[in-house]
Amino acid sequence: MNPEDPTDPETAEDPEAVRADWAEREGEFSPTYYAHLGPNEVSETIRDALDHYVSTDAAILEVGCSSGRHLEHLRRGGYENLTGIDLNDEAFDVMESEFPALADTGTFRVGAIEDVVPEFDDDAFDVVYSVETLQHVHPDDAWVFEDLVRVTSDLLVTAENEGNGPQRGREGREVSYVNDDFPLYHRDWKAIFGDLGLAHLLAEPTKRDTIRVFRAP
Repeated sequence: MNPEDPTDPETAEDPEAVRADWAEREGEFSPTYYAHLGPNEVSETIRDALDHYVSTDAAILEVGCSSGRHLEHLRRGGYENLTGIDLNDEAFDVMESEFPALADTGTFRVGAIEDVVPEFDDDAFDVVYSVETLQHVHPDDAWVFEDLVRVTSDLLVTAENEGNGPQRGREGREVSYVNDDFPLYHRDWKAIFGDLGLAHLLAEPTKRDTIRVFRAP
C-alpha cells in the first residue's frame, strides 16, 4: 500500500478527528438535515424485516441514530423499547423538537459506538441495526463489529454503502470520501458478520446501500 495515498484505509484520516467532525456536523448530514428528510425506503425495509422476524416488544438499538428518523418509523409501527447512540449531542435536541414522542419513549446515549457499545451486557438487545454508520468506522476500530454481535441476541441489520454499484463511488477502492471529507470504507458485511457467526438471512439492494439482515445462532 502507498503510505501517501489518502484513499489507503491504513492511512486515511485519524479516527478521532473523523468522530469529532461528525459530532459537530452542521448543514448537510446534520441531525436537522436528516430529521427534515424523515423516514425513507430504508426505514420501511427495516420495519418490514422486524415485523417479519420479531415482535413489537423487541429491545432495539440503532447505532448512529442521529435525530431518530428510522427509530420514529419503528415507533409509529408499535415498537417502544428503543435505544439510540449518536456522536452529535445536538441530535437529541433536534429529536425533542421534531419527534417528541420518540424522545419521550426511547433511551438515548451521546458518544461513539466504540465507547458506548462495550458498556452493554451480552445479548442486551433483540435487534441491533445501523444505517450508513458502520461504513464510517475506521479500520483501527473494526473490533467494534464483534462487540455488536455480542450485544445482539437475535437480529443484526446493516444498511451500508458497500461500493458494489455503478453510482456508489468505489471504483476499485476500499475507501472513498463523502464530499471529499469523511472517509467511507467499503466492506463485505456478509463476510464480516458471517465470519463472526451470524447467519445471513436476506439482502435488499437500494440505490445507495445494501440492506442485509443477519440472525444470531
